[in-house]
Amino acid sequence: MGSQSLLVLPAPTMMIPSKIAASSLAPPRPGPLCFPRALTITDSVVFRVKSNSARNKLASSIRCALTPALKTTLDKVVTSHKVVLFMKGTKDFPQCGFSQTVVQILKSLNVPFESVNILENELLRQGLKEYSSWPTFPQLYIDGEFFGGCDITVEAYKSGELQEQVEKAMCS
Repeated sequence: MGSQSLLVLPAPTMMIPSKIAASSLAPPRPGPLCFPRALTITDSVVFRVKSNSARNKLASSIRCALTPALKTTLDKVVTSHKVVLFMKGTKDFPQCGFSQTVVQILKSLNVPFESVNILENELLRQGLKEYSSWPTFPQLYIDGEFFGGCDITVEAYKSGELQEQVEKAMCS
């Protein structure tokens, strides 16, 4: 018999509090979004997985995480703020070099932006990959539209395109 390991995945049931709908009407507040609190997982599911192959199959089965409710919530988040960065960690404490690079670029441009820590919610993380059709993080949204990841942001910063996009968004 091979060794067994446990893989704990969040249950697919999510509750989206009514305060999300109300907060989308209010003006944006400073500081990072508390997105993981908005999407709370009611339970955990424990799977016994016998191999890495089985673990990979199981992980790929949760890739259909973009529920209609999550899509609606993401639509509200990206349209209620001019600049939103879905990242690993927070803008005050990035937990990935790529996320840190994008944060530094936005801060160097004095761009006010909201950050969402995707590490706190696996369904959010998987759902965002489908929402943007982009497999990696960070993911930058400007004026409600997906702009790109770290490499695209760096290139756009170097060419001046990022500054133009941000200025255009701030004036609209």
